[in-house]
Amino acid sequence: MNRPKGLAPESLYTRCDPAQFDFETTAELSGGGILGQERAMEALQFGVGIRREGYNLFVLGPPGIGKYSVVRHYLERDTEGAAPPPDWCYLHNFDQPDRPRAVMLPAGRGQALRKDMERLVDDLRNAIPVSFETEEYHTRVREIEETLKDRREQALAGLSTETEARGLTLIRTPGGFAFAPERDGEVLKPEDYERLPDEERQRIEAAVEELQDKLANVLRQAPGWQRESRDRIKALDREVALFAVGHLIDEIKKKYQDIAAIAAHLDAMQDDVIDNLQEFRGQEEAPNPLGITLGEDPSLRRYQVNLLIDHGRSQGLPVIYEDTPLYQNLVGRVEHLTRMGALVTDFTLIKPGALHRANGGYLILDAKKLLTEPYAWEGLKRALYAREVRIQSLGQIYSYVSTVSLEPEPIPLDLKVVLLGDRSLYYLLQSYDPDFAELFKVTAEFEDRVERTRENDRLYAGLLAALARREDLCPLDRAAVARVIEQCARQAEDAERLSVHLSGTLDLLRESDYWARQAGRAVIVPADVQRALDMQIRRVDRVREQAQEAILRDLVLIDTTGARVGQVNALSVIDLGNFSFALPTRVTANARMGEGEIIDVEREVDLGGAIHSKGVMILTSLLAARYAQDRPLSLSASLVFEQSYGLIDGDSASVTEFCALVSALAGIPLDQRLAVTGSVNQHGQVQAIGGVNQKIEGFFDICRARGLDGGHGAIIPVSNLAHLMLREDVVEAVRAGRFHVYAVGTADEAIALLAGVPAGERDGLGDYPAGSVNRLAEDRLREFADLRHEFAKPPADGYEHDDVPA
Repeated sequence: MNRPKGLAPESLYTRCDPAQFDFETTAELSGGGILGQERAMEALQFGVGIRREGYNLFVLGPPGIGKYSVVRHYLERDTEGAAPPPDWCYLHNFDQPDRPRAVMLPAGRGQALRKDMERLVDDLRNAIPVSFETEEYHTRVREIEETLKDRREQALAGLSTETEARGLTLIRTPGGFAFAPERDGEVLKPEDYERLPDEERQRIEAAVEELQDKLANVLRQAPGWQRESRDRIKALDREVALFAVGHLIDEIKKKYQDIAAIAAHLDAMQDDVIDNLQEFRGQEEAPNPLGITLGEDPSLRRYQVNLLIDHGRSQGLPVIYEDTPLYQNLVGRVEHLTRMGALVTDFTLIKPGALHRANGGYLILDAKKLLTEPYAWEGLKRALYAREVRIQSLGQIYSYVSTVSLEPEPIPLDLKVVLLGDRSLYYLLQSYDPDFAELFKVTAEFEDRVERTRENDRLYAGLLAALARREDLCPLDRAAVARVIEQCARQAEDAERLSVHLSGTLDLLRESDYWARQAGRAVIVPADVQRALDMQIRRVDRVREQAQEAILRDLVLIDTTGARVGQVNALSVIDLGNFSFALPTRVTANARMGEGEIIDVEREVDLGGAIHSKGVMILTSLLAARYAQDRPLSLSASLVFEQSYGLIDGDSASVTEFCALVSALAGIPLDQRLAVTGSVNQHGQVQAIGGVNQKIEGFFDICRARGLDGGHGAIIPVSNLAHLMLREDVVEAVRAGRFHVYAVGTADEAIALLAGVPAGERDGLGDYPAGSVNRLAEDRLREFADLRHEFAKPPADGYEHDDVPA
């Protein structure tokens, strides 16, 4: 049987006609819109527009298609011109120092408040000491002290007069006051006192005892007088301080009279300043080796403002992307300083998180990064549910530590969170986290491919122009644009679709620009694009070269000439992450009489995946349905991928395995110049597979290296025709008749091409034509069934075979 004609060269590669473009280079274009993402943009518009609880967004799609760029550009454009959200600051809580107060101010006024408070502290440090250095203040203090002194002296003077009337004197000693007898104005010496009559000594002792009681009474009153004096001085200090401080604080209160929280804070601050005047009087500036204070003594930091969020220079609503979504980077943290060997903190060391910075606007997060950081996902959900940001360390939440720390007042939260992730992550969250559906009710799904139409070709040209301008690359001429579009179709593995994987396209443009500049060109031409593609492969194809070398040196056995029974060349794709290629693989089959068992050697040794095993089971069912409808399938067969030492999965070789089995049954040799790929179903239909371009090119490379004779080719499913975007050298070989690509819709068409004999179809009597592949296979199975039936009969003499007498 003569082979049918293969596919025409024109069907192997769908070209983009440069003539459809009405420009010479992309420098003439001003486009750059979003290509083929109408569904995602509609969802994004809805998610941004609806202001209801739980309507946060999850933007899903494969990496590298520009999700982040599109989302950020849309959000920034949507928020442009909007009034910025308020400022937020933390102030010292004079009633509960461990619970700083959060205060909201109109945008821009937070910075003004901080400067005003800094200036106020400086003014207080200057005004208060000066107020206490005036002559008037010192005079009034002296008056109070003199009053105290006069009261004490008057009390002692009265006691002294009474003492003298009793013949005694009051003397001061280092140990205090003492009474002593005197004569003629002189204190009696001890020996003179001993010579006094007993009655006189008793009188003196009684008088001393009485006077000591009175002295003790005077001395008991002294602390009260001193306390009264101190109170009067303290009252004087408050009066003087209030005079010095009041007008300074009133000036700021007037400026912020519309913010009740600031007025209340200034009142409390005024009381605290007056209660702690010693911190302002006669202080020298404290050293500041770390540069973290504002120049004042650390004790005065409580009067400062911790401006947490400042929108004074913001234009529109904030759009924040947090690249490292750690728990503390999201909700904020309280930092500590080492002082005198101990960790200390205060409200000025409270630092904002991404939720604070994005409050009032939008927060963009990478879902995978978020989920891989401990407690970050739970922290985000807690904030979204509570609609407030509460700064707590993980040690506080989970009681890891019991040290006293700050508990800042939570800040109300009003923002949209946009998560970026792939589809698998989205569906996992939907399945296993019930909170996810409550908090992220809007899904914006980005397409990774768009339909290849003339309109989309022109839009793609505009996108390439925008990318070239953004990256400061040479413009592309229209033929180069066409070549990039063709490559995008190949990347999409579909001649009727275009890949919108912008990361890969941008890399191609950058490398094409490099080769254009190397050649001294100011415009990128198709040769530059092609060289960039060739060099991309060149840098990563060491493994492919070594695998091809092993085949060409017959270390791996692959026949590309002659015909063999039960042997077919399959095509396998090897994926190395950033590069994939295909190689031919020998599939062999043996068939013998048995009980309908087909052994998949790969599965038996745990080298076959589930999908591959499913494919073998399907072809087993196909064999039984086709050849053994009225008798048992009396077959024992084995299938193996020769010289395969790794995992085999997928069903793209099930047509190959079917052809090898039928060849082994029918005894018909199969042409080794052909390779086969395709999946087969239970009805013998050939189904589409992936990697069709790499598979054809992989077999072509081996055949070309050994020499093409015009009979080499590849057999593919007809449903893969729309996916063909083959290399130029393959297309040229087909055009020259040195290589062929055949498209088949059934397994019979594939076996007929391989065997050079018609597969055959059943006639009206249900028989296959004589000499056809199916007839030969069916006859062989019928022989197996008859033999099996004969072996199943008991011997005519009634004896078992091993019991027959000699």
